[in-house]
Parts: sequence; structure tokens; C-alpha cells
Amino acid sequence: MPELPEVETVARLVRPKLVGRRIEGAHVEWPKTVGELGPEAFARAVEETRVLRVWRRAKYIVIDLARGREPAGHLLIHLRMTGRLQVDRAASETPPYTRVELPLDRGRVLRFLDVRKFGRFEFRADLDGAFDHLGPEPLEGPWDANIFSRELRARRRQLKPLLLDQSFLCGLGNIYVDEALHRSGLHPLRRADRVPGPRAQRLFAEIQATLAEAIEREGSSFDAFYRTPEGQPGAYQHQFRVYGRQGKPCKSCGRSLIKIVVGQRGTHLCTRCQPAPRLL
Repeated sequence: MPELPEVETVARLVRPKLVGRRIEGAHVEWPKTVGELGPEAFARAVEETRVLRVWRRAKYIVIDLARGREPAGHLLIHLRMTGRLQVDRAASETPPYTRVELPLDRGRVLRFLDVRKFGRFEFRADLDGAFDHLGPEPLEGPWDANIFSRELRARRRQLKPLLLDQSFLCGLGNIYVDEALHRSGLHPLRRADRVPGPRAQRLFAEIQATLAEAIEREGSSFDAFYRTPEGQPGAYQHQFRVYGRQGKPCKSCGRSLIKIVVGQRGTHLCTRCQPAPRLL
């Protein structure tokens, strides 16, 4: 599933192509993609609106709409496993797996592609409650290293499941949790409340650094599904320290990396750089 760097990349790349554009219609190929509203009501809601803003919250892309000078709702987009956004010429051939098309003015069309049909491209009249289940943003949220350290020590959970919990800190997924834990020298099974303050602060710094570097390289294409709106793969997968590298030497110490299962998620680590907690 695309994580924060991939979603941020998509939002940044489609933003200049969408802001100010008028939506002239809607064609829904897979009704579940637009949620409970249904294709006809969805089309009525978005037709003749103009895109005001494109932004990201956690793993969601949000498109703010206006009709005339009045706010006219939002498109709430979640890529899930295989979703992809792209802005094409209207005359171009419709790609396979296109689930929603929004014709735009000036001969363009916004397309949502999704091989596995898990993604969502929904209209909401407002965003009340839409993000109540989410924790703060790791890059631009209210938390700093000190607050993160305090919140970490208040929880008696293992680090890996806690960092994957979107209600604790949003946007992180399997890849970037593994990478940040390795950079921090922390074992994924270590209890959060047993991480000393300086180590917790370092973990927060490494989370931010990992995400920033991944955004700079337009995310990670670890499979055939994630592509930028330009159709290009991300490049951060070439920087992976541990994710997907089990059996290969650690880039820090040379020991062979291993893969374990934590909370039903494949987890990659170096047993020398990330020593196991004593209780294990």
C-alpha cells in the first residue's frame, strides 16, 4: 500500500495540473470506488465545480472544490493497494483499470486507475469527522521530538505495531517503519515505554529523515503497481537499508539481515544493529 511519501508525491505532482481547472463531468466505471453516494449522485456533486486546492492528510489525497465563489465539497481519495491518479489529454486512449474519469476544461481528464478495485474516490460535502481516527502528521504535525518521546513512553506496546497504528502517528507503513527502526538501532519488538528519552527522540528524527528522503526520491516502487502520475517509478527502493533485503548484508555492519513476523506483518531487521530486548 502506498505510504506517506508515495501519497505526498502524487499530491505534489497532480496539484499544478488540477488547481484552477473546472470539472465538466464524471464517468464512473466501478461504482464501489465512489462509495455510498453512487455514480449518478457523485456526478451531480462534482460537475461544474472548480479545483481550489490539492493536499494530503495521512494517506489520503484531498481535493477541495468550489462552485462559483462558494465551497462545494471535497474529493477524498485513498489509493489503497493499487490506486493511481493521473491527468491526461482528454483525447488519449482510456488506460486499462480506469475506475473514475473526470473530464476537465482545456482538454484534460483526471483519471483514477485501480487494478484491485480497493481504492476510493469519494465526494464529501464536508470533512467533519473524516480524519478523527488519525493521529498527528510526522512531518508537519504538532509533535516534536520531545512530545513524541513522552507519547511513546506512555504506551506499553511493541514499537512496530505502535508505529503502524494510524491513530498514534499517521502515514507510516511497513516499509518506512522498518527503515526508521533500523536507522535508530531499535528492535521492532521493543516496548515503547522502555525506550529511553534520547533514543525516542532519535527515532522521531529518523522517521522524519526517512520520510523526507523518500519524498525527495518520489517514493518507493517495490512492486509493479506504484507509479507517479507521470508514469515513472519512485527511486527510494534503491536506498532501502533493510526492507526486502533479508539474507543480504546489513549496510551498517555486514551481518545478514533477517525477516520476522510482527503483528502479521513481514518485518526486516539486523540483529546486531537492532539488538533484541532482554525479555525476548
